[in-house]
Amino acid sequence: MAAVWSPVVLLLGFLAHKGAADITDGNSEHMKREHSLIKPYQGVGSGAMPLWDFMGSTMLTSQYVRLTPDERSKEGSIWNSMPCFLKDWEMHVHFRIHGGGKKNLHGDGFALWYAKDRLQPGPVFGNQDKFHGLAVFLDTYPNDETTERVFPYISAMVNNGSLEYDHGKDGRTVELAGCTADLRNSNHDTFLAVRYSRGRLTIMTDIEGKNEWKNCVDISGVRLPTGYYFGATAATGDLSDNHDIISMKLYQLVVEHSPDDENIDWTKIEPSVSLLKSPKDNVDDPTGNFRSGPLTGWKVFLLLLAALLGIIVCAVVGAVVFQKRQERNKRFY
Repeated sequence: MAAVWSPVVLLLGFLAHKGAADITDGNSEHMKREHSLIKPYQGVGSGAMPLWDFMGSTMLTSQYVRLTPDERSKEGSIWNSMPCFLKDWEMHVHFRIHGGGKKNLHGDGFALWYAKDRLQPGPVFGNQDKFHGLAVFLDTYPNDETTERVFPYISAMVNNGSLEYDHGKDGRTVELAGCTADLRNSNHDTFLAVRYSRGRLTIMTDIEGKNEWKNCVDISGVRLPTGYYFGATAATGDLSDNHDIISMKLYQLVVEHSPDDENIDWTKIEPSVSLLKSPKDNVDDPTGNFRSGPLTGWKVFLLLLAALLGIIVCAVVGAVVFQKRQERNKRFY
């Protein structure tokens, strides 16, 4: 017997497919050059670049911006000097991580930032801890030897200045979501896309040389203010790699917002995420995703409340159907 699909199911399927294809095609019409780093770079050889500041071990060449060389104990960063006031945006990053280290003998990785403060060196991939904003980590070295994850690993974090990044646990306690990505020592171009639109954060990769975007992170309920800065940082420790940024292209997304959204002062919003569970409840899953930990009291309460509401709805619907049938049967007597 053929399956019968309801309009709701078909609509959900269409929306899911559409969401996976939402990444922009890179139309230059919507690229914001004041927030983009593209070749040919200006200022090569002068130690300065218009609209971008860099510090630490960062080196500007004609082909790439090298955040760290393949040497121990290096930190480098590059930051856009213009705050971004777009409510909806998408960043495409063309990068390369490479070096002479063999499996698990390289590190540490680099991070992309949309943050309140810039040029603040620190322990989180070359940037300060307890930051305000969004961070996307491309972590190439597993500090936690007990983890079942496969590295390199991409993860996302939103911080309001109160959370600390735990290197010993590879940031698992504050991670929103992530995925494994074979992005080191690649023979082809590697790209990352970070999209933020109407509270939805999407991260996708194009690292297999197929010119296709692949889902990595998709989270709703994210609130990020306007007026923050884009940047990239990297760090090496006892192990090292070359961390190169080839381009960072920011695109403005043209979407409609509700009247309530238009009346908000987006510069005053506190970075936050509305999650059904705290990241601290996360338990490792070898697939790179998360499953829920033990049910806490409030989770049990929510489940019972949902079950109760479901029973009430079913009872009301059943009563209405029963009444309709009774009325119909009376007409035949």
